[in-house]
Amino acid sequence: MDDHQHSYERKTMWVVLLTAVTMVVEIYFGITTRSMALLADGIHMGSHVLAIGMSWIAYILVRRLSGKRTFRGNADKILSLSGYSSGLMLLIFAFVIIFEAIQRFIQPVDINYREAIGIAIIGLIVNIVSAFMLHHDHEHSDHNIRAAYLHVIADALTSLSAIIGLTAAMIWDIPFIDTIAAVISSLVIIKWSVGLLKDSGKVLLDIDKGSGNT
Repeated sequence: MDDHQHSYERKTMWVVLLTAVTMVVEIYFGITTRSMALLADGIHMGSHVLAIGMSWIAYILVRRLSGKRTFRGNADKILSLSGYSSGLMLLIFAFVIIFEAIQRFIQPVDINYREAIGIAIIGLIVNIVSAFMLHHDHEHSDHNIRAAYLHVIADALTSLSAIIGLTAAMIWDIPFIDTIAAVISSLVIIKWSVGLLKDSGKVLLDIDKGSGNT
């Protein structure tokens, strides 16, 4: 394991901890402020805790297994299995959010917009900080650090959509705009989850992407 991988391991560890704390805060205030967009953003951030956590675990396993001559397995399969499992959970979470959003369309509730927007802004700041922490030189990068970096960038965009949805709903007094933002975030989660299931599933089944097998 080289110096760059050691550095990436430390970076991903701190980003996982920072993102996990923010996820808990956003989910809590999403429930207390009745904001579906904020709740969706918190759960979406949870998807990145899992994803970046997998990258962190991958570095730990590579570091430990690289020193064991007796290990003859494929360490990449461990990450792929964990990724496939997290993909299934994220897919379920996304559909739960959509179901709750439909319920909000049918039975609207009051939203504490200012508090919800404040927490969403905090989430966005955390994502920006995480992106700077995971920024890397392309010539020294690997798939793990690239994936972690893309995850926090995607989550930053989701946080931004929550802020826009909440602000628009507060200004025009149209609560369903917040709900629409939650649905959009859920679609992002579904797309990411399906992609994760496909990619990790191909690795688990030893399917060569270039072979044209489906």
